[in-house]
Amino acid sequence: MTEIPYKIYLEENEMPKEWYNVRADMKKKPAPILNPGTLQPVTIDELSHIFCTELAKQELDDTTPYFEIPEEIRNFYKMYRPSPLVRAYCLEKKLGTPAHIYYKFEGNNTSGSHKLNSAIAQAYYAKKQGLKGVTTETGAGQWGTALSMACSYFDLDCQVYMVKVSYEQKPFRREVMRTYGAKVTPSPSMETEIGKKINAEFPGTTGSLGCAISEAVEAATTQEGYRYVLGSVLSQVLLHQSVIGLETKAALDKYGIKADMIIGCAGGGSNLGGLISPFAGEVLRGEANYDIIAVEPASCPSLTRGKYAYDFCDTGKVCPLAKMYTLGSGFIPSANHAGGLRYHGMSSVVSELYDQGILRATSVEQTKVFEAAQMFARVEGILPAPESSHAIRVAIDEALKCKETGEAKNIVFGLTGTGYFDMVAYQKFNDGEMSDYIPTDADLEKSLSTLPKVD
Repeated sequence: MTEIPYKIYLEENEMPKEWYNVRADMKKKPAPILNPGTLQPVTIDELSHIFCTELAKQELDDTTPYFEIPEEIRNFYKMYRPSPLVRAYCLEKKLGTPAHIYYKFEGNNTSGSHKLNSAIAQAYYAKKQGLKGVTTETGAGQWGTALSMACSYFDLDCQVYMVKVSYEQKPFRREVMRTYGAKVTPSPSMETEIGKKINAEFPGTTGSLGCAISEAVEAATTQEGYRYVLGSVLSQVLLHQSVIGLETKAALDKYGIKADMIIGCAGGGSNLGGLISPFAGEVLRGEANYDIIAVEPASCPSLTRGKYAYDFCDTGKVCPLAKMYTLGSGFIPSANHAGGLRYHGMSSVVSELYDQGILRATSVEQTKVFEAAQMFARVEGILPAPESSHAIRVAIDEALKCKETGEAKNIVFGLTGTGYFDMVAYQKFNDGEMSDYIPTDADLEKSLSTLPKVD
């Protein structure tokens, strides 16, 4: 039997040359995005007022299985891809489990996460269209960092609205963005009409991704030569992130490894969707079966406690309507330390796969998440991002179940990035000052009551 190396690397010539669109293999497609004014499916022309035209086309295409990755993007990928698939031998030993644990590590770039995979693609299409710049939101700061890097590479202006609680908790992430030339504004701000409205309605709010999205969209649509770009949720983003899953599957296939479980953290859906896409495609085509698990924070449980319905993608209600598992666009989660997972809804693609039973979901409290993060850091030598640590928590729990049953399952999870800019969170945990907040049913009912009425 071939010994599995600690790190499985692909050669550059084994990198994916195409992105995979899992929607093409879904017999029941995700519901169409709707124009909030007419409640009719949005058109390319309508979306092109917000997004780059090519990205709008990718967003609405649910039949083309593969999209060629432009050579300029593939050349940029080579700076940090292929990323390793790591056999967590040390963690296995620590747990005393017969399970085999693998993690796909996406943090080996300056942005510190998987977000760069889509940022460089979206910046490329903006440059190709001849735009001056782009606007966006960021939660934990990983997406904003990645986009600032990508815009710097293509000499584009980059304007980032950063969720206020993260802006204050993560000043160094903010400074990385500024180093790459981005303008960073805490959200909700007083620079946009929507920001002023949200501040008036929720005085002293720490913000949310929904708020920041609203401001970024307003900024894009009120400036000539600008478009809005998004780091998660959208189908185009999951398309770009499919390089994660394609590389993971190629690395497993290289050593004849069949995954039993695939685990990813879930906020808006970009990392999870990218990791699971090729595996979900096999399930949809009847070629294989996998236990796919989405892990979300207990403080923002859109899949496990939300409603599958049409909702606004943003708090200011300026974006199109998407059918997704949602807590309501007005839901502002507690100021937890997994900023990238503080989104009220879930990708339409992930939502539909969940609704069809292709994947299951669970939620975890942040103190348990940081316990897992600490263990992982001590035995595997990587300080994980709080977001990634949600997947680590469940991977550890599943490996301990294997210890009880004696099963040698192959567990694969996504390590989306590093936590070196999240030291305030680690300090709170180490000082015993971290608490868990779980919204009550009444909290959720209040925000869900504001869902738009769509037949």
